[in-house]
Amino acid sequence: MLPKKLQEILSDFSEREKKMVLSAYEAAAEALQGKMRSNSSPFIEHPLGVAHIVCKEIGLRADAVTATLLHEANRFQAENVTDLNRTPLLESFRAEYPHDIIEIVEGLNNISNVQLQETNLDEVRYRKLIISYSTDPRVILIKLADRLEVMRTINILPPAKRTKKLMETMMLYIPLAHQLGLYRIKSELEDIFLKYTEPERYKEITRKIKETEPQREALVERFINPLREKLDREGIRYVLKARTKSPYSIWKKMQTQQITFDKVYDLFAMRFIIDCEPDHVKEEALCWKVYSLVTEEYTPDTKRLRDWISKPRDNGYESLHTTVQTKEGLPVEVQIRTTRMDEIAEKGQAAHWSYKGIKGSGGSGKDHLTDWLNQVRDLMQSDDEEKYEHAAIALDELLVYTPTGDLRQLRAGSCVLDFAFEIHSNLGLHCTGARVNGKMCSIREKLHTGDVVEIISSKNQKPTADWLNFVVSSKARSKIKQKLKEEEHARAAVGKELLARRLKNWKLVISDAELFFLSKKHKFSNLNEFFGALGSGQLDVAVVKDFITHKMEAEAATETKTESAPAAKASAASGDFLIDRKLKGVELKPAKCCSPVYGDPIFGFLTIRDGIKIHRENCPNAARLRENYPYRVIEVNWAPRQKEKDGDKGDTHKRRQG
Repeated sequence: MLPKKLQEILSDFSEREKKMVLSAYEAAAEALQGKMRSNSSPFIEHPLGVAHIVCKEIGLRADAVTATLLHEANRFQAENVTDLNRTPLLESFRAEYPHDIIEIVEGLNNISNVQLQETNLDEVRYRKLIISYSTDPRVILIKLADRLEVMRTINILPPAKRTKKLMETMMLYIPLAHQLGLYRIKSELEDIFLKYTEPERYKEITRKIKETEPQREALVERFINPLREKLDREGIRYVLKARTKSPYSIWKKMQTQQITFDKVYDLFAMRFIIDCEPDHVKEEALCWKVYSLVTEEYTPDTKRLRDWISKPRDNGYESLHTTVQTKEGLPVEVQIRTTRMDEIAEKGQAAHWSYKGIKGSGGSGKDHLTDWLNQVRDLMQSDDEEKYEHAAIALDELLVYTPTGDLRQLRAGSCVLDFAFEIHSNLGLHCTGARVNGKMCSIREKLHTGDVVEIISSKNQKPTADWLNFVVSSKARSKIKQKLKEEEHARAAVGKELLARRLKNWKLVISDAELFFLSKKHKFSNLNEFFGALGSGQLDVAVVKDFITHKMEAEAATETKTESAPAAKASAASGDFLIDRKLKGVELKPAKCCSPVYGDPIFGFLTIRDGIKIHRENCPNAARLRENYPYRVIEVNWAPRQKEKDGDKGDTHKRRQG
């Protein structure tokens, strides 16, 4: 039994066309036998799905369907052949199928060989490449159908390949669908793009669309009630549809205007689809009649009137658009078009053939299709096409190819070095430059969407702090900082070892506090930088020796002065202490490390800035201070307290009386 999609395709064709399509399907099924898709389903489902879109959604005829199936058969039978147009299978097709069908197959074969990095992900460039390989407009329409089928089943692809397909779709295929007036296809591709690139936002928007559906239905009913009698009186047959904006369109508006879902006032439009025979004069008159009835009831915004009936868009789009204000004061977009216009707006002008009841070839329906295909050819060759505004992600990100064709997504403003880190951290750390589109460039070179970048590296290359001034990706910045920190620690270890060795040779010591003071003096933010400077030779280790020598000379000079001074008593704040050495005006303080109390065995230690610190003899620091700084240790005694002095005076008085 034939697959359901194939049966639906054949239902529109004559017996001769059915025979031709069936023959092409059998050739494809035989060539693809045993071939599987990523989800292990038969690969024949893909060309059959593409053929179904070509016929039922775009409106092309049996020749395009046949070419679609033959192309897939030839492509898989020629996996090891460089020129797909010179395969034995295609040669056999030439004798069996009409020449125009073979030309379409050859055009599709040629496009299959296009490396997408050749396009720089630019829609105009891609379109011109397609034209250079085939002037038959059916080729690009089949390629759009192919991409739509891929996107509908994109969930079966591995993540890396899925990302590549999504980006190519946004940059190349959606603009083409927009330009050719295939708005239904464009909208579906956009929604799939959003679903996989912003899954949470997509779920949120679709949920809110569903939640607000009853409110929209009520608004539609309130809107049409005053108009029903007027439209019926005029004998106008119509269908009123409430067309809700697509999730992608809502998301894009929220992004560009920085608003929430609730603030999207043109969330949906009222669309009047008028039942009318396809006669342009009658269609135009009826559309303007409906417009006049709507604007009699509701206040129009004349600035938002768009007349694409009197002068259709280049891609054939016809409709009358305006915005009116409801009784509640809400703005509502109103679209007015005939059934023919609506079908063309959704499917493109290939829909023309269906209005004449033409099921086979020949007749005015074929003429309409030919006219539209000629128009597609003109649009593809035009340099003055209507531009499609890409998604926010296309504006905030850039897409770059590796030499092997892998697509990488980077932040806007990224440079060669950012790309190198995106490929691999080690490649980034040793990057010396790149070939961008075959041209040598520095690591600072800014990249653009579609660039093909080949990184050049050297094992002798090392990152510098300057790199942080031009990279923009968080990965690059993080890896550069990490490597700089590692190298700083390595240099610091060398510096520490060097200083320890020199101090041992000089028979000198220096405390951590003194090292910190010295590092600040030389404007280093921390000791690691100080040691790193010693290790790298940026700072001569002799500065440490000079510092210690000058300190010792200053201490010796201080001792010389104090030895000749009269005996001193501690200040009132430290009146419990007496020093035997004749030092005057020197402050004495109990050390916080051992906090001596009256009566403990004690000694004094002469500090650089805080005078003399009093320590207990069994202080944890006592041994170190006496060993390293014996020349700064001072004998200190407790001073007699007042009570003891008074007792001594009493005893003396008694002795005198005796």
